Amino acid sequence: MKRNNFIIVLVLLIAGFVVVSCDTTTLEPQLTLENMTKDIPSEGGSVVLTFTCNGAWSVDTTGFKWLKLSRTSGIAGNDTINLTAIANSSGVSRSVLLNVISENGQARRVTAHQAPIIFASYNTSPIAPDATGMGSTAMQLNANIKMGINIWNTMEVPGGETGWGNPLITQNLIHVLKGAGFNAIRIPCGYWAQGHMNKTTGEIDATWLNRIKEVVQYCVNDGMYVEINRHHDGNDDFHLTGAKLDSAKAIHKAIWEQVATKLRDFDEHVMFASYNEPVANDLPTATVLHDCHQIFIDAVRSTGGKNAYRTLVLQAPSTSLDLMNYFAPGGIPGMPVDKVPDKLMLEFHWYAPVNFCILKGGDASYAKEWRYWGANFHSTTDPLHNSVAGSEEDYVEKSMQWAKKNYVDKGIPVFIGEFGAENHAAPYTEWDDVLKVNVYHPQLLGHPADSILSLRSKAHFFRVIAQKARENKVSTFLWAGIIDRGKETIGDQRDLDSLRAGAGY
Repeated sequence: MKRNNFIIVLVLLIAGFVVVSCDTTTLEPQLTLENMTKDIPSEGGSVVLTFTCNGAWSVDTTGFKWLKLSRTSGIAGNDTINLTAIANSSGVSRSVLLNVISENGQARRVTAHQAPIIFASYNTSPIAPDATGMGSTAMQLNANIKMGINIWNTMEVPGGETGWGNPLITQNLIHVLKGAGFNAIRIPCGYWAQGHMNKTTGEIDATWLNRIKEVVQYCVNDGMYVEINRHHDGNDDFHLTGAKLDSAKAIHKAIWEQVATKLRDFDEHVMFASYNEPVANDLPTATVLHDCHQIFIDAVRSTGGKNAYRTLVLQAPSTSLDLMNYFAPGGIPGMPVDKVPDKLMLEFHWYAPVNFCILKGGDASYAKEWRYWGANFHSTTDPLHNSVAGSEEDYVEKSMQWAKKNYVDKGIPVFIGEFGAENHAAPYTEWDDVLKVNVYHPQLLGHPADSILSLRSKAHFFRVIAQKARENKVSTFLWAGIIDRGKETIGDQRDLDSLRAGAGY
């Protein structure tokens, strides 16, 4: 019996030796950090690096002065490093490069960056998060927007609301818009470039903040959804670098800390939008825009209350659908990070084709003016100014389908913050910078049939944009028109009826 036991044990030992000897599996080198930049608050604080490594690791700290690391080396396993700095009162940005190196051959480069303190923090009264009235996701709110419009050329005008000829916004104007079928209002707002901020301290004039709140309240009184932004406000060209970029970031943070605090008690009907039409057209500028959007998100969330759960709107680079892929799932730099799930939207604008939507008064050196848009709205007497195939209904439909496939279907709600088209039939007077006089443009009034066709094609354009966007779960905000602002009445019933039809009324 003892001999049998001895044989069994020997066999097992041999089998184990064979299994071990035959197992030639080697672990793949692992270091889960990415090459990245981590921003430390300008007023001081910490950020955390969390990673897994299957070998011993270390960080070269040669030349570190202002940055403190909680750990500079470790063994295989899960690890964290706290990066800590005091307030940056140097007046300039500072950065340091961390080389994280493992004995398994892996290495990563992490840049720690800290902007300077330019303005004192305006997040002076943060409160506890309040989820009351904030239960809808960004996707759900976007679905609720049936027909939107901007209150154009008013709150973003230098010096005040009436600077460009529009009257003050009233509660009655909002009543009229609601009666017309609009259930969402976009309010372009200015602060820095319009003279409402102290250039030394970054403080927004209290009277201006009160007026913004009053206008938002008008909209909320009528059950409207509201989006306010930073519009024509300067510091929105993201080719900025160095001290100018530091200043732009500081202004952005100061604005949104103050605006968010002032409007903190409104429920989910009120949304904030980071910018209007930020100038960014490649990876470097899209990355800077991404970082400024992150400042916006963090500033709003830091104020607490309902802002901890508010839906926030981020503009695509140059507010272009074509450039929005920089923020697409899997894109680079990708979407900024929000600690609250499902509360971000993306915004783009639609002024295509420019021949019909932007040009007026004649052909330009780079394009012909199109006075008629749509496959069934071509002029037989003025054919040189018809839209062409590939820029008409099919182009709109394909574009909206693309937005749905690449964003909406992947959990990112999208809306058109502005769209519109020129009135190619109405006369107008415009200042000529060369002649230094006002020039009268008769437009098409000498051709009555074509004038009517042009007006009908404009109304058709409104319908197509609203309809094709809605079919693909993209909401829309008309830039201007339809309402006579001076009389606070419907100014263009044809355009309104067409827009309502596209919106599903």
